[in-house]
Amino acid sequence: MADIAKRFAQNPLLGPADIPPSLEGMNVECLLNPGVFRFKNKTWLLLRVAERPVQSPGKTSFPILAENGRLQILEFDSADPKLDLSDARIISYDNKDYLTTMSHLRLVASEDGINFSEHPSYPAMCGQGELEAYGIEDCRVTQIEETYYLTFTQVSAHGVGVGLRSTTDWRMIRELGMILPPHNKDCAVFDDRIGGKYYALHRPSSQFIGGNYIWIAESPDLVHWGQHRCLAHSRPGMWDSARVGAGAAPIRTSNGWLEIYHGADAQNRYCLGALLLDLEQPWKVLARSSEPIMEPIAEYERIGFFGNVVFTNGHLVTGDELTIYYGASDSVICGARFSIEQILQTLS
Repeated sequence: MADIAKRFAQNPLLGPADIPPSLEGMNVECLLNPGVFRFKNKTWLLLRVAERPVQSPGKTSFPILAENGRLQILEFDSADPKLDLSDARIISYDNKDYLTTMSHLRLVASEDGINFSEHPSYPAMCGQGELEAYGIEDCRVTQIEETYYLTFTQVSAHGVGVGLRSTTDWRMIRELGMILPPHNKDCAVFDDRIGGKYYALHRPSSQFIGGNYIWIAESPDLVHWGQHRCLAHSRPGMWDSARVGAGAAPIRTSNGWLEIYHGADAQNRYCLGALLLDLEQPWKVLARSSEPIMEPIAEYERIGFFGNVVFTNGHLVTGDELTIYYGASDSVICGARFSIEQILQTLS
């Protein structure tokens, strides 16, 4: 085992009981996978908050956005033979798929990077419109000059795609729409242009030919993306055999762009590893983790809503120190530190 993470002694930092539900009658089931950034000399997390209605005996209920934009609660008899509850994350009714919860994004801030509290003066971000009828999830935050760009997963009956919003003050949020259509997610924008172009990692996927791989694309304006190239496949027989996806924005080092990514095996065990990309031609992979740099070994990473998961899409860099904030077991928010040089030494 090559786990080199130094977990915070205070883990978990946040759990469902620490965030009030958005509406009366709703219950916060999970906190997941925050975007991370610095603003006004504080550490901020943009949490994914997954909610569902308080469940009634013998009933299964879940929220969606109706066509009028209002929250709608669908409820079925749990014993209905048309209802498939075999996956904790997905409900299938009469061969139509829904999510067991609906996610939105909430801001919390900290002076010390450990003790976080919500700031009600900064608005929650919720799904809007047809393409976000099942919610928005797993936001990555990239700062370019004075603007923060938010790439996140848009979920609806049409599929799963990538949305983009931007802000300079976290109060006025600009909607830029869907930038990568279904099926796509795990989009992380580089925090610097290369040769005058913007670059982003993303994860299209296929149920048939191909798989869940990490790709790279380029853009003149952060909205229109092209020149797509495949960077990294899942690897049979290894810790990332079933799927791989980008974490947060790649980190510029003297050796190349360092990307912390997640990989899962056939048992849905999620670990973290690293890719090293060429500084001038970031579609070229220079090195890759043969073993994970972080595995779900702590109890709070092994047991939860969906166990055996460590998943990050947010970090801060201070010199050689990389601080990641991550979702554990699809339930709670935790922190860990790494040495960037030590990560580079593990790559082959």
